[in-house]
Amino acid sequence: MDLQTLIYLVVGATFLLYFVLAIVARAGTTSEFYVAGKGINPILNGMATAADWMSAASFISMAGLIAFNGYSASAYLMGWTGGYVLLAMLLAPYLRKFGKFTVPEFIGDRFYSNTARVIAVIALLVISLTYVIGQMKGVGVAFSRFLETSVEVGLFAGMGIVFVYAVLGGMKGITYTQIAQYVIMIFAYTVPAIFISLQLTGHFLPQTGTGAMLTDGSNQYLLQKLDLVLVDLGFAEYTGTPDLMNTFLLTLALMIGTAGLPHVLVRFFTVPRVRDARKSAGWTLLFIAILYTTAPAVGAMAMWNTLKTVQDTDEIGAPEGNLLYAERPDWMRSWELTGLLQFEDKNGDGRIQYYNDDNEDFAAMAEEEYGWNGNELYVDRDIMVLANPEIANLPNWVIALIAAGGIAAALSTAAGLLLAISSAISHDLLKGVFMPNISEKNELMAGRISMTVAIIVAGYLGLNPPGFAAQVVALAFGLAASSLFPALMMGIFSKRMNKEGAIAGMLTGLSITLLYIFWYKGWFFIPDTNMLPDNADNWLFGINPTSFGAIGAAINFIVAILVAKITTPPPHEIQELVEDVRVPRAS
Repeated sequence: MDLQTLIYLVVGATFLLYFVLAIVARAGTTSEFYVAGKGINPILNGMATAADWMSAASFISMAGLIAFNGYSASAYLMGWTGGYVLLAMLLAPYLRKFGKFTVPEFIGDRFYSNTARVIAVIALLVISLTYVIGQMKGVGVAFSRFLETSVEVGLFAGMGIVFVYAVLGGMKGITYTQIAQYVIMIFAYTVPAIFISLQLTGHFLPQTGTGAMLTDGSNQYLLQKLDLVLVDLGFAEYTGTPDLMNTFLLTLALMIGTAGLPHVLVRFFTVPRVRDARKSAGWTLLFIAILYTTAPAVGAMAMWNTLKTVQDTDEIGAPEGNLLYAERPDWMRSWELTGLLQFEDKNGDGRIQYYNDDNEDFAAMAEEEYGWNGNELYVDRDIMVLANPEIANLPNWVIALIAAGGIAAALSTAAGLLLAISSAISHDLLKGVFMPNISEKNELMAGRISMTVAIIVAGYLGLNPPGFAAQVVALAFGLAASSLFPALMMGIFSKRMNKEGAIAGMLTGLSITLLYIFWYKGWFFIPDTNMLPDNADNWLFGINPTSFGAIGAAINFIVAILVAKITTPPPHEIQELVEDVRVPRAS
């Protein structure tokens, strides 16, 4: 069976499964629509949460980050997994005990203020919309490559699939669909990694294969050889030491950002009991760890296979060591059609020169000694996971599996984000603020309508993303860290925190983080283009905008505490509520 037919069959079977699950688990009440009736087993909820979490960023982009940045990308692994430790210990069980449907509802009730609820909704919408743009674009890219359609057609198809199982099923339908998507994703991610690890190092486990010796007769370890080749091409060492301050701040921002993401937090409202929330977080961490401990191997092996494809790794600099463009393999031809891989013959020799021309000293030497006139190959880092099986010449069924996994990753998180947006509009704004007496039937209808509108808006933004959209997806964690996480923490652990402090903290943390990100990413209008500040030399105290969420969170805490000290304490019943949420029922 040819590859394209096999891809259609495998991906089509997964879509049929999603439709069946959505119809069988169709939500009939607001409780089922928002929190799946609070009846999900913690193990199953752990799988669904892992799928909700393992977005296109985790499944597709993270290994690409590791492939191109090496150890410098370790912050993403530590931050995105460490956040679940915070969730399990500090947030999940207490939020479940509080017993509400959404994060803004908790903030509004805990701080006895509709203003606080509305600010939380605004923060949720900013975070979720920026995040969902990347997911919808990921859907379009995956469809366009593997189903041989345009990005636009792929995006419309993805919107239709999400519409069926998210609008009809609500959280109940999404949960069972995400369980299926997790199984598909984890097989799609680990099976190619096992094949490639065996191929390169003879090790079955990719986790050990990363540090193993290559089987090519070089008597060198994979990472050792990768370091040597990258340095010979003007790049930094793969295992080089990262910027410690920004690595620490980015890890912290991603950890507390993860713990503040609304579409992740709402999953812990779906389990039957308080203790199940903590169990669910533990299972989630285990299920995520399977992928996250495999990602470094996928990144390193993908980079090594790419380098071997375009460059004789024992003949760096020799003209005959570079791949003739006319003899490029089929996987390069396929990805060129998407625009995510491009070649420009700058010196007219018909061969592919791939090296770091941003390294001025190396570029000058390469021009003088080798006759190279600049790097000629552009490889989008997001293709590394999807292209990896093709680069390694794995069987067609493995390539079809990775196609299904990539699409499932984008769809699963898109559904969770869209439900968070829908819940914020229908439950927190409509029922919580503007129409408190709305009937359950009308609220459920409003939830489905707002979900439909959210899908249309997300699809439009996916087709017409702002210039900065792809970058803001990563920065969404900083926004969650600086706005919602401190309010949740103080709402649970501080009886003295009042509405004035929480509101001031959220507004300050969110505003200053947005300002820093937009200014130091150069997204404000700056007349003198020579003064664009998206440069490490211009950052305030050298703090990377992607790391600033940790600073924004600290500012949120400080402002909230200071304002709370000089304003009226919360009412006695609110302080009793906080005490009740914190203390186990048996006590």
